[in-house]
Amino acid sequence: MLVLLQAVLGFDNLLYISIESKRVALDRQAFVRRAGIGLAIVLRLILLFVVMRAIEYFQEPFATIDWPGIVEGTFNVHTMIVLVGGAFIIYTAMKEISHMLIIEEIGDHKARTPRSVASAITWIVAMNLVFSFDSILSALALTKVFWIMAAAIVISGLMMIFLADYVSEFLKKNRMYEVLGLFILFIVGVMLLSEGGHLGHLHLFGYVVEPMAKSTFYFVIGVMVVIDIVQSRYQKKLRMQADIERGKPVEPA
Repeated sequence: MLVLLQAVLGFDNLLYISIESKRVALDRQAFVRRAGIGLAIVLRLILLFVVMRAIEYFQEPFATIDWPGIVEGTFNVHTMIVLVGGAFIIYTAMKEISHMLIIEEIGDHKARTPRSVASAITWIVAMNLVFSFDSILSALALTKVFWIMAAAIVISGLMMIFLADYVSEFLKKNRMYEVLGLFILFIVGVMLLSEGGHLGHLHLFGYVVEPMAKSTFYFVIGVMVVIDIVQSRYQKKLRMQADIERGKPVEPA
């Protein structure tokens, strides 16, 4: 059950790792993915140990905002980790999407400076911890045995190492799906923000911030995938139709 839980919750993490690793030199991307996930596994185990020993401190409020009618909320360490992680993921997704729309960089291979290996690994590890925090708390609801949770973390981490190259290779060969992946990452950020707001009992302009349900999250992702597939097939049909009208030979699909 824990391995399945880690695998399901690790999908968005795997997507972030694949996108982040693209920022480094091509010959170092596989190393960045493996090293980042490997270090993240070790730090997840440390985080698991710390959370099991000091979970009450993560839930203890340390700050309160009370501006009636504008912003109200109570914040603890758990809340801040989720909120900051969600905001950073939204920022990353929007930055990558805006970069993809810069027409001036077409044909300019030096337009974007590659990120250093150390920087990419650092961000992968940091965001892995953000994603893992909720999965660890969910795991604690199933068992309190450390070695069982540790085994699930290690197994899911090895699965991520195995799948990371395949996901990255798929996105490289199917560049249009990279846009879909970035928007999925954006929704992940929104989900984390809503969850953090719920944990902090946040009220904005008198409205309670409700968490996005996991069922809603996966439903939206499913709809986005279907739309992307239908749109890509329709675009292919339109290109074939345009080729026929111009008298060009059309290869069978």
